[in-house]
Amino acid sequence: MFALMALLGLAMFAVLAFTAVALVAVVAKVVLLPLRLMMLPFKLLALPFIAIALVVKFAFVIALGSIVVALLIPLAILALLIGAPIAIIASLT
Repeated sequence: MFALMALLGLAMFAVLAFTAVALVAVVAKVVLLPLRLMMLPFKLLALPFIAIALVVKFAFVIALGSIVVALLIPLAILALLIGAPIAIIASLT
């Protein structure tokens, strides 16, 4: 009987702890909401700079990708020039 009462006590504690954590999360959201609304104009002022940074980043990534492709094309041609005769000879034997 004591084990059942202890189990019920632990279950009640778990429910109470879960409720307390949820309540703290809700209070934190409610407290931070006015701060987020206050900072919104600053975020909106920063959007053009973020957009410019993203455009520069994507241009850089595309430039690096094109450099990699430009370096791989001659290697592919060289591999075909070496590999094609070997494949033809191997298919004949």
